[in-house]
Amino acid sequence: MKSPSADITQDPRWAIIVARDKAADGSFWYSVATTGVFCRPSCPSRLANPKNVRLHDSIGAAEAAGFRACRRCNPGGISIEAANNAIVAKACKLIDEAGEAFSLAKVAESVELSPHYFHRLFKRATGLTPKAYAVAGRSARLRDGLATAATVTEAFHEAGFGSNGRFYEVSTGVLGMSPTHYRAGGAQEVLTFAVGQCSLGAILVASSAKGVAAILLGDDPQRLVRDLEDRFPRARLVGGDAAYEQLVAQVVGLVEAPAHGLALPLDVRGTAFQQRVWLALREIPAGKTETYSSIAAKIGSPQSVRAVAGACAANAHAVAIPCHRVVRNDGGLSGYRWGVERKRELIDREHRAQDQAA
Repeated sequence: MKSPSADITQDPRWAIIVARDKAADGSFWYSVATTGVFCRPSCPSRLANPKNVRLHDSIGAAEAAGFRACRRCNPGGISIEAANNAIVAKACKLIDEAGEAFSLAKVAESVELSPHYFHRLFKRATGLTPKAYAVAGRSARLRDGLATAATVTEAFHEAGFGSNGRFYEVSTGVLGMSPTHYRAGGAQEVLTFAVGQCSLGAILVASSAKGVAAILLGDDPQRLVRDLEDRFPRARLVGGDAAYEQLVAQVVGLVEAPAHGLALPLDVRGTAFQQRVWLALREIPAGKTETYSSIAAKIGSPQSVRAVAGACAANAHAVAIPCHRVVRNDGGLSGYRWGVERKRELIDREHRAQDQAA
């Protein structure tokens, strides 16, 4: 144990305290002379002045030195984060079981929290509001049910939709098409597409009645077509005519000058979490970059960095939804669906355009 007068900043454990590293919890504890409490390394409280900090090898040593346990991080028991995660896990189960009868007030009461505090806690842990989680859960169950249930009616009842009217009111938004068409694998949907060339290689643009459904980049045009077929396995793909080539030219213009943006409607399909990530990506200005961590924080789910990376990888709208503007914490480039070199070139183009405009 070090005395308060020692230069604790020279001890490697001080860096762990500064980083609030959860992995170190249980390996040592620290106390603060001015507050009289001792904490686990990951305690979220305001960082103490190192001159007032002592390090302890055990809880017993901290208590023997006259310090009491911090109420915020509960160093002698389950951490607040772990306790909150258990509450959220219980709430998720209750929401899943409630189906369309979900009530924020009832779930909050079941976990012994006020609705307002529960709402904040749930969103911080999952990145979704309780209502959005409920909708996403029913949507996922609906997609699975449409593939296995005997009828559409059976699928929506099993997914937790309470009435035919409510189901058909929201189903198209959830599925991107009618339930019958979705059940058929999009067999009744028509996608117009064309393959062209741009400075980054081959480019495929596909559109539904709602807007541009995919912008794909690659080296092999045929592979891009197969990718489109995999995304819409039973949709009818129709080659674009001369008029459609004009739309493709607009998309190629976006690739050549991504800072200009794309004034075309997009048909964006994904989970509730993916939609939140993609919306955050579209808010990144051209010429700027964000980290996966900062995007996770912006959508209210700072622990979901890997899920954010997964949402970026699932993006089907190259450049239009600018996942190329997301980089690692150290500024390095990684994880671009269409190749890191294309990502680097897109970022460089935006930086050059920004420099020319300055």
